[in-house]
Amino acid sequence: MTKKDTQEKKIRQDYRINKLKPVNHVNPVENNNKSASNKKYKQMKYCPGTLAEGFNTYSQVCLRKLFNAKKVSHILPYQPPQQSEEVAEQFLENRKRISISGVQEKLSLLLEKNLLRLTKEGEQGTYILKPIPRDLKKIEIVPANEHLTMQIAKQVYGINTAENAMIFFENGTPAYITKRFDVKKDGSKLGKEDFASLAGKTKDNAGANFKYDYSYEEIGYLIQKYVSAWRVEIEKYFSLVVFNYLFSNGDAHLKNFSLLESSKGDFLLSPAYDLINTKLHVDDSDFALTNGLFTDNYKSETFKKTGHPSNDDFKEFGKRIGISESRIEKLLNPYLEKQYQVERLVNCSFLNDSCKRAYFLFYQTKRNYLIS
Repeated sequence: MTKKDTQEKKIRQDYRINKLKPVNHVNPVENNNKSASNKKYKQMKYCPGTLAEGFNTYSQVCLRKLFNAKKVSHILPYQPPQQSEEVAEQFLENRKRISISGVQEKLSLLLEKNLLRLTKEGEQGTYILKPIPRDLKKIEIVPANEHLTMQIAKQVYGINTAENAMIFFENGTPAYITKRFDVKKDGSKLGKEDFASLAGKTKDNAGANFKYDYSYEEIGYLIQKYVSAWRVEIEKYFSLVVFNYLFSNGDAHLKNFSLLESSKGDFLLSPAYDLINTKLHVDDSDFALTNGLFTDNYKSETFKKTGHPSNDDFKEFGKRIGISESRIEKLLNPYLEKQYQVERLVNCSFLNDSCKRAYFLFYQTKRNYLIS
């Protein structure tokens, strides 16, 4: 038995053991009673950052990566804005200052000693807080969905992602927090360009759908054009496109891919961000971009039969953006395997049971298409 077979067997055994002890995360607080709150927080069994077992708050690994090793609580010092007029006013004022674009509400935070707080005028935030959004199905699980998807990308497939975690308001309402990767320790910002800018597309010159009217093949050509080390970065991009397909991220539009200035002054693909299984909330197509993988609407024979991209489509995509056949095989293989690692993280996540089942079912369905 090979080392890989032994590891895979252990994963299956661990998962079966896990299945005997299903995870039912308690929404940490359901009222404002402090003693009741403390009891319920202690019932948390998994790190709300890494999803590692045996923690009722952030693990040391999470604290080191997300909060520079400072002992930060997973409970924010705020009520949700919907429950406090004073907090709602603070949040409204904060939203005016954040420069991050996007539909979902985002708030700017900074870490002062070991406490997170909203930024004030003139301050540079180092964290982004995303509360539960509005106008979606199953809105209450959006933070857990994004957190799980980001953790799978990093832990299972080795994708470089923005550091992130679940966090909770004082009454237990969940939110998602992520560390800004474009802010240096001294508060200055690294250069960052999203691919809508690189493609020269704006709402004014390309209409309301400017973020979507493109293809992933064309993004690949932009990487070749603007990144000197494009042969390395194009493989990271290819892996991210496969991941987004496999995990039904229908929000992978032009503004959700970026180049980031490195310490040497050149530009590389930024850490992945805004990864989420949109299929849990909306009836999405396979790709966010209107033209899908290709500029010429290429479809493999399998795609024509099933209506969904297959292994052959991604191999053709890899070739077109400059990756060798042997490298394409190696990059695709992890996505055809590792289902047990995915299932374990889904089982440990903060999704409710029905959403866990739906999340894994969507993944299995896409994986079957990818194998074909």
